[in-house]
Amino acid sequence: MTTNSSRPDFSSRLAALATRPGVYLMKDAEGTIIYVGKAISLRNRVRSYFQSQRHKDPKTRELVKHIVDFEVIRTDTATEALILENNLIKKYLPRYNIMLKDSKTYPYIRITNEEWPRVISTRLVIQDGSQYFGPYTSAGAAYKTINLLNRLFPYRKCDKKITGNEEVCLYYHMHQCTAPCIGAVSHEEYMKSIDATAKFLSGKGDEIVKDIQTEMHAAAEALNFERAAELRDRLQAVNHVLERQKIVIDTGSSADIIGVSKGEGGDAGVQISFLRHGKIVGSEFFLMQARIEDTESEILQAFVTQFYEDAALIPPRLILQFELPAEESIMIEEWLAGKRGGRVQIHVPQRGNQVGLVKMVAKSAVENLEQSRIKHLSDDQKLTAAMTELAEALDLPRMPRRIECFDNSNIQGTSPVASMVVFIDGKPAKKEYRRFGIKTVVGADDFASMKEVVARRFFRARDENEENDGKWTTLPDLVIVDGGKGQLNAALEALDEVGMQVPICGLAKEQEEIFLPGRPESILLPRDSQALFLVQRLRDEAHRFAITYHRNTRRKSAFKSVLDDIPGVGPTRKKALMKHFGSIRAMRAATIAEITAVEGVNQSVAIALKSAIGDTSPKEQPDGVPES
Repeated sequence: MTTNSSRPDFSSRLAALATRPGVYLMKDAEGTIIYVGKAISLRNRVRSYFQSQRHKDPKTRELVKHIVDFEVIRTDTATEALILENNLIKKYLPRYNIMLKDSKTYPYIRITNEEWPRVISTRLVIQDGSQYFGPYTSAGAAYKTINLLNRLFPYRKCDKKITGNEEVCLYYHMHQCTAPCIGAVSHEEYMKSIDATAKFLSGKGDEIVKDIQTEMHAAAEALNFERAAELRDRLQAVNHVLERQKIVIDTGSSADIIGVSKGEGGDAGVQISFLRHGKIVGSEFFLMQARIEDTESEILQAFVTQFYEDAALIPPRLILQFELPAEESIMIEEWLAGKRGGRVQIHVPQRGNQVGLVKMVAKSAVENLEQSRIKHLSDDQKLTAAMTELAEALDLPRMPRRIECFDNSNIQGTSPVASMVVFIDGKPAKKEYRRFGIKTVVGADDFASMKEVVARRFFRARDENEENDGKWTTLPDLVIVDGGKGQLNAALEALDEVGMQVPICGLAKEQEEIFLPGRPESILLPRDSQALFLVQRLRDEAHRFAITYHRNTRRKSAFKSVLDDIPGVGPTRKKALMKHFGSIRAMRAATIAEITAVEGVNQSVAIALKSAIGDTSPKEQPDGVPES
């Protein structure tokens, strides 16, 4: 994208903006809308983009570099601005906005507003008195729930007009319909199944159980044992299903609990769990199209405004993992209250069991984001497409069937380590992974560390080549180093020292930029490309592997005992001493006689131990009696 260093002076236009609500559209040199935002005060918000950038976040600084023009649209209220912003984001798909991936109409379960209601899946919400529940991320999930409910509370599946004179269908014989079409069930009895279905979807399972129990006892008292047995079986089935609905809050409150997970590559996902009357009745995961510099708070804000725009049901509370900006939170609360017809509170818990709920949902978001990335590249055809795209984008001589990715890990220069992960045909080859303890670098020097590990890996490859009569065994088709130009240049120096040439690139975290040797400008892969997903997965796996090794190294270092350096104290004696005394402090306070009482410890070892760890024990007389 073109960066315009000579942007026009907007001062007079900014001064003329109204201090009223509205939407603003930022444009680049080609006139493309690259960002859409909303504001309570257009003048204050738009002007803030063109003031000093020193304290701006990286995303805003990057955005402002590309703004050469802007446009504003006034609205009467902040709520109207929020609605218009959503519509314009969907229309223009701006590069710098966060968006729901595959932004579409999600399926709901609908209980129709008819004399003999039906329970169906729909993507269209119509204000005709029908009841809606959801949304679900897939039609399959909605149908699965409908089929479950149909077994618990049989209702009609057809849409034909009920006259009471029709021929009965197969569903009746399969016990999946009570056949109102032939008058086999009264309207009152049929509506009991529909009401129970609505209660189940609303999380009111306890009420369903009470209703069935009451009816079952009444049938038994009336000696209608066949009906009582039927209700008993239904009660058991309902209780079995309700056991899966976890009771999490005893107050019977209802809310949507929303957590977010952000991948290092900028991809993100949001998990939303539906709390109804104190129970979790469902949970769904949504992928978000974000950028590396987008914060979790910004991702949540984008999700809330886009998700609830078409939502059929809005709860009285949203329990979020991260705070939203105060101004945005107020706008969203007012907007949601208008849609719900009642107050909506956005809350970020700081203590109590709600914190545990948020952590649980956030953990699901992390796991589902990782699963979605694995699933995205699980198909062999997609993996081949990813490797082909990568070969074309990086101008590789052949498809990169073996890719090696290197990453460093250290905290303030302590215990520096590095990792190498290997993907073969787009899949992790974990037996090929390698860990490196940094040997020649002191402190946190990423460049030098990268040079060392790349050199070690390829010196070893050269040695293997010599041992195999010139037949190269494990050379990669592509090497990726985690980092920008500095790490790439360090790796190139290592390859020069080894006297080897392999295709190599650097991957910078900031913008997912790929740097190639000899090219001043970076390469940006399309955000939805298979190649980008593959590269992100490689980099994240290398990072995970390095971090795990680094944590283990630090843990071992932290737990290294002074006993390890004492002559005569090996693992067995060390274990015996620690088991007997429990700590170094207790050994320090112990006498020579007390130490030699430990099995396997003689007097010379005890004296060496006391000398090494210090002595705070009372002095002993020759006969072993403490000195008074």
